[in-house]
Order: sequence, then structure tokens, then C-alpha cells
Amino acid sequence: MDKLKMHSSDLTEKNVDLIAELFPTTVTESMDAEGIPQRAIDFDALRQELSSEVVVVEGAQERYQLDWPGKRAAAFAANAPITKTLRPVREESVDFDTTKNLFIEGDNLEALKLLQESYLGKIQAIFIDPPYNTGNDFIYNDSFGVTTREYMERSGQIGTDGERFVTNTESSGRLHSNWLSMIYSRLKLSRNLLRATGVLFVTIGDAESANLRRVLDEIFGEKNFVANIVWQSRTSISDDLEVSPNHNHVLVYSRDRDHLAFWGEPLREDEYTNPDGDPRGPWKLVPLDANKPGGDTHYAVENPETGQSFWPPQGRSWAINPRSMRALMDDGRIKFGLRGDSAPKRKLFLAERNERGDTRTPSSILIDAGTTKSGSEEVARLFGQKGVFDYPKPTALVRRLLSYATLGTKDAIVLDFFAGSGTTAQAVLELNLLDQGTRAFILVQMPETTAPESAAAKLGYATIPAVARQRIRLASDVLASTVDSADVDTGFRSLRIDTTNMVDLQVGPDDLVQASLAGAVGSVKSDRTDEDLLFQVLLDWGLDLSEPITVEGAGDHRVLAVADDALIACFTDEVSPEVVRAIAERHPLRAVFKDAGFASDAARINAEQIFRELSPETDLRTI
Repeated sequence: MDKLKMHSSDLTEKNVDLIAELFPTTVTESMDAEGIPQRAIDFDALRQELSSEVVVVEGAQERYQLDWPGKRAAAFAANAPITKTLRPVREESVDFDTTKNLFIEGDNLEALKLLQESYLGKIQAIFIDPPYNTGNDFIYNDSFGVTTREYMERSGQIGTDGERFVTNTESSGRLHSNWLSMIYSRLKLSRNLLRATGVLFVTIGDAESANLRRVLDEIFGEKNFVANIVWQSRTSISDDLEVSPNHNHVLVYSRDRDHLAFWGEPLREDEYTNPDGDPRGPWKLVPLDANKPGGDTHYAVENPETGQSFWPPQGRSWAINPRSMRALMDDGRIKFGLRGDSAPKRKLFLAERNERGDTRTPSSILIDAGTTKSGSEEVARLFGQKGVFDYPKPTALVRRLLSYATLGTKDAIVLDFFAGSGTTAQAVLELNLLDQGTRAFILVQMPETTAPESAAAKLGYATIPAVARQRIRLASDVLASTVDSADVDTGFRSLRIDTTNMVDLQVGPDDLVQASLAGAVGSVKSDRTDEDLLFQVLLDWGLDLSEPITVEGAGDHRVLAVADDALIACFTDEVSPEVVRAIAERHPLRAVFKDAGFASDAARINAEQIFRELSPETDLRTI
């Protein structure tokens, strides 16, 4: 029985808990007056979270933390706004209007920022295979607003020619710092996207596994660490080091350990037998003792056939109280070993476990989930050519991990923002085929070019995203040849990160010249389509980017309807009252028009009046 506190709540502790939930990177350890470590808030880090610029702190204070040159700038990079958008690319898509899958080409830092509103707290599983930072495989691009060049110069990531793509070599003297800055800002943003039940999987080699664990502890909180799964990534022995590196790590973190949804391996039916002919079918015996003594759980259990009494092992207790034990015995669910001469164990019936959807607890060692060699062979089979993409993760590994996170949520959204050759997309499609799931994927890949003499380039694929998109198409073709593939969504909506659709009009009257007046009249860039504008609206409103889209009308009066009229957009330059009335009569939740679509203020006011009369609940806006 718990004692009454007899005092008011510790509001300071509650406030620390609230700050820790919002900004876990600000929680650290410090010493109290007696020199005892205690949880504390790093107020310098909190200031950075609430600041719109890099906060410079003078004077170091001892605290428990992982630090490196450029860390504060990386935190700023994660928080700073960008003026970018996503533009649809229909010609590179498959089933553009109906698919729930997304493929985004562009820098993943920018992509994660653009996804913040639309997918905040909606992603069930994130799998990423970032660069392992071996000294020559680390290429990336950071862009986060007007201070890009300043940050890149300060953190040693920009050359004298202004080139932003960086190969992180040991000769730079910043082998760990550059890599940590890159991964820190991206992981920080990715945490926001996970559901409370969600899971993050990050594969990594030995070079950065220790640092990555510390970074993840800081961003997600140590309590949300789930496992370090050791994956056998190769079977051949390399003799160029003292010990052959035959493994990689898969670091697993939850968004909120208290709400984590996690499954395991399929049950092994060969472990279940029925030697006593129990009408409930095959069973196996499982222990009844527990390692947390307490309550009425320390007592003797008597074998009714032999009279022998059994106590729990020393230092342990029974997992249930005497009444529950008696109920199980009366129901024929307790056996004293297969020969009746050992401690009591409980019958676990296969049929009941299958009915509940039970799984086996997975091991922290994966030795049968494919290798990097089998991953390369998968890509070679699809393209009919070796060397198109070197050493991708095998679908067997990704499929296995994603099943742990989504077996009970088969409509989950899966995100991979280091997409590479597109292994994650193929794994999602195969998993859906196996269990009739409706999982959707969001892939992000930087527009890195393929090497001029590579197999990919010779096949006509100029960039890694082009390789990945084709892999998804080829894998979909293979799935389409199977019997049960009809309900699997094998399409993807291709999007590309680009500058904002809006013209920069931040110039004064004195700066305008006659030649530029025409360009200053409209607020939308001349090369942008109504679908470009629609996707910027989806981002601004925080709407799902995979919602079905229908296009109606023709010529200058195209109407775009999203998710069965949840949003209706008309971006024509001359919107007639008849079009406005037709849209209002459909009672959309949201409606948007182009500013230039109304010839005058009177026309705009008239449109507002029509909506007030016919659809007063509609959120009506213009761009």
C-alpha cells in the first residue's frame, strides 16, 4: 500500500518533465550542493531552442553532454525556416492521382522541414541508412535560409568556389564533427514526425556507432532506447584488419517508450506439441516465476499427483498469486514438467497465441536477414546489370525491422530520408503483399549524380533518385506478376524540392524600373502550374501530401479537388462568379483561389459573400 505524500506536488519536477517532453536535448545532469548528480535543464540549450539565431555562450559550465564544433549551428539549422516548396513531377510518378506513396527528390534536411506540418506525429516507423562516415562516403548538402553560406563557412563545409556538396575526409580535420552536425539536425527534425507508438531504426558501422548512440540519447531521451541490434552484414572474412568487420549496428529508439508498439518474429509452430491430447491443440510449457517479488506471490505450489511442493527459485517469486494459480490448475493449464516431477509451468496454446496475434521476442543478433552482398544481387536482378548500386541494404533486413514496428498497424506510414537505391520502398511493398497491409512509404533522396563510368550512368540513370525510382517500378512489376498483388499500392507520387512558387516582391518603389513592373504585378512565378501551387497550399495547411487529387474543367477554368472536396482550389487568372458559386455549393472544408483571379476588390468581396451564403463553414483563402 502506497503512503500518502502529505505535501503538495513538486511543480519544479513537473515543469522539468514538460520541458523534457518538448525539448529532450535540453535535459542533462549537473551536481547538487552535496556533489550528487541530478537531472537538470541546460538553459543555454533551451535558449538555443527558442532563438532564431545561433546563440553564442561564453564560459563553459560542467555538464553531462556530447559536444563538438558546430553543434549549436546544427541545432540552429534544424530550427531555422526555409523558403522552399515541393513541386509534383507527374512524368516521373506512377498512379500519381491515387497512390499513397511519396518519393521526394532533394536535400533531406529541407524535406524534413517541409514535412513537419503535414506529417507531425503521423509516422509509425523511420528506417534510415545514413553515410557511415568511413572518410570518403559522406556527401551532403545543407540549406536552411539566408545564413547558409555563413554556417557552411564556419563549419568547414564550403569551398572557395562556393560549392555546397562536401565529401567528409579525414584530411579535413573534422571527420567526426561534420558528420555529427549533419546527422544531429536531421534526427532532431525526424523525432517530431514519429507517432507516440513509433519506432526509429538507424543502421550504422563501428566508426560512428558510439557517437550516434549518444546523439540519439540526447535527442530521443535515454529512456527511449530500445535496442542495439547487431546485424551480420557479411559472411566472408576480410584479412585487411586484425578482426574481420562482419557486422553493422541497428540502433532502435522509440518516440515514447511508455506507448511503444513493437512486435517480433512469427511464432514457430514446430515448438508446439500436444502429447497429452489436449482438445485445445498444440502447446508448449513456459516458466511461471518472475524476477520482481512482491505481494502474495511467494508460496509453495503442490503437485496434486505426487504431493511434492515447489517454491519459486531463490530471489524470485511466482508471477501470479495463489488464486490465479489454482484457477490455472483447475483449467488444466499447469503441468509439472513433461514427466510430472519438476517445478510448475504454464501451458501456452498455439491457437490462442495466433488468435491474439502474438509474436516471438526478437533477438538482438540478426544472422539471417540478408547481407550487403545479397542486397547488391537484388538490385542486379531487377536491372539485369551488376554494379548499378553498390552494397545497398537487403530487403530482408528492412522488411524484418519494419515488421517489428508495423505488424499491428498495417496502415502505417514508413519514412526513409536516406533512400539510396529505394530498398525501403521495395520492403514496404513486399511486406504489404505478405500480410495484406496498406502501409505507405515516404522516401527522400538527395539529387546526387551517378559516376560517369558507372553501370547506372551507362544504363541512362544520371542521378541516384533516378535509379531509386526505376527500382521501385521494376520491383512493382515483379510483384504484379504474383497472384495476390491486386490490392498492393505499387505507385508513387514523385515530388521535387524547389524554391517557393511566390515571386520575391520585397523591393521598394525606388528600386522598381519600368521593365520589372510587369513581373511585380503577380505574386506567382510565371513557370509554376496550378498543381505546383496546390502542393504549396497542402504544405501551408499541413495536409497529407498523398491525398487523392481530381482535376476538373478545362482550359483556364481548371478546378483541383483534394480528398473528396476536403480542399478545392482554382488558380485561374479570371475566376467567374459562376465558378465561385459552383465550388461553394460543394461545401468544401477549405477553398483557395489565386489573388490575381479576381479582377478587383469588388470581385473578391463578391466571392466571399457567395461563400458566406452557400458554405459559411468553408475556410476561404487566396494566395
